[in-house]
Amino acid sequence: MPLIGHILEKGHMPVFAGNRAQQSIVSEAYGKDVPLLPLQGYDITYSPLNRVAQAGLLLQIPRVLRTIRQEHQWLQEVVRDHKIGGIIADNRYGLYHATVPAVIMTHQLHVLSGMGSVADGLVQRMHYRYLQRFGDVWVADTAGGHSLAGMLAQPEVLPKNTKYIGLLSRFANGNNVPTDTSTADTLLVLLSGPEPQRSMLSQVLWRQAAGYEGRVIFAEGSDKAARPADIPPHITWHARLAGSVLEEAMRAARLVVCRSGYSTLMDLAAIGKRAILIPTPGQTEQEYLGRRMHEQGIHHTMPQNGFDLGMAVKAAGHLHGYNAIPATAFAAYRHVLDEWLATL
Repeated sequence: MPLIGHILEKGHMPVFAGNRAQQSIVSEAYGKDVPLLPLQGYDITYSPLNRVAQAGLLLQIPRVLRTIRQEHQWLQEVVRDHKIGGIIADNRYGLYHATVPAVIMTHQLHVLSGMGSVADGLVQRMHYRYLQRFGDVWVADTAGGHSLAGMLAQPEVLPKNTKYIGLLSRFANGNNVPTDTSTADTLLVLLSGPEPQRSMLSQVLWRQAAGYEGRVIFAEGSDKAARPADIPPHITWHARLAGSVLEEAMRAARLVVCRSGYSTLMDLAAIGKRAILIPTPGQTEQEYLGRRMHEQGIHHTMPQNGFDLGMAVKAAGHLHGYNAIPATAFAAYRHVLDEWLATL
């Protein structure tokens, strides 16, 4: 979102490709200023049984590789039909081009497969082969000791075309000046991520939120979610929150209960908000980020299996939150983007 806004400010025309939910978010923010193209994701699913999740991910690799080939072929037509002059791929490995400058944006250079160092090495070599097909690799993090992604963004060996572009959040105004406007004991439950885990966590949190003593804003994170038949007076239910409404809800909440996805962590950092993180079972990246945030005293982390909202809220009261993010972290991308745009 920050990249799209900056590209518009510079007088260029960004064309956004994504699935229906992603298109809806961009459309709500920019209206008709940004043309939209349909492009389905890799649609990775996570097993309801954590112990077999990694095996399930391995079985999905052939389908993901087919999708990468298909999106690469799709891109050739899009570049021709829409006269595309540059490509920014957000973790989309098939969106490279032989003649049009293309960069890939990620935060995960070091791969954690969850199956040991040998498997990590094999997957990482394949990962790097794809990254090297792009002109640049933009890492959404800061280099050095103030890194948010930790080892994920700082492997021993970097791809030769790597550039750190700082942190990205739709809630940052160019610098990191957190403003906590929470005034009441409000809990924001912010669900997201792949099925069936999103729905499973929703059921757990809904039951426990019903017994919470303060106010609860409960956002399902899916337009397909059915409105509960009986909503307690202290709970405000939403199928989905987006844009300024989401930002207002996050700033007003005392705590946010959410997944430990990296985009969410950057949004939390942008407004200096503490959270209770529940990593998606079997998603090793989220599990690592959750542990890292917990060990640093930034957010409290508790697994989905056996989650206890009351215990988590109590433990989160002892957090100190963010205190070491450079003031320029959320503005660094502008210089990198400006340099790239000047070459098109």
